Amino acid sequence: MSEFWNKRYSAEEYIFGTEPNEFFKYEIESLPPGKLLLLGEGEGRNAVYAAKLGWKVDAIDFSNTAKTKALSLAEKNSVTINYYIQDFNDLNLATDFYDAVGIVFIHLEEELRKKVFTKIIGSLKNKGCVILELFEKEQISRNSGGPKDPDFLYSLEEAISDFKDLDFHLLNKEIVTLNEGKGHKGEAVVVRFVGIKPGQ
Repeated sequence: MSEFWNKRYSAEEYIFGTEPNEFFKYEIESLPPGKLLLLGEGEGRNAVYAAKLGWKVDAIDFSNTAKTKALSLAEKNSVTINYYIQDFNDLNLATDFYDAVGIVFIHLEEELRKKVFTKIIGSLKNKGCVILELFEKEQISRNSGGPKDPDFLYSLEEAISDFKDLDFHLLNKEIVTLNEGKGHKGEAVVVRFVGIKPGQ
């Protein structure tokens, strides 16, 4: 997987643009800044935006090429982000540590996804927030981005199962128009989710 993404990110341009994902942007702006984890952060667009809002950002990905571009984008915007290269099979997260976690278009096979999402929930502080946008199963018939294997696409039912330990604030299947560089462009079907970890 790292080889595939290193090759894809090798272009000088930012494949998914330098502006944040619109859903992530809207949701993160509503929260007081704290510690944020971004999973599969790629070229850094969401991390840099959050850092500009005052968040302390940890980003994790498996592409060294993406990391280089993300740190360059952070420097251009005069912010600092922590960016880690890690195999998601060996993901090790501190417990009760993050105020928010962003999951934006990072599509994993089912067994690994469940493992990773369980660790993410454990990494949240009480009242911590998950912000998720993934391509829904029906995206398979569209050319606006996302995996071409339906097993890697997402569904409302999977979100309900994956995040059953959180309080659901939003869970929708939506048709949206993406304009995120050349990689995500056009009408798309997505799952949007916001969940809060219960506690005092």
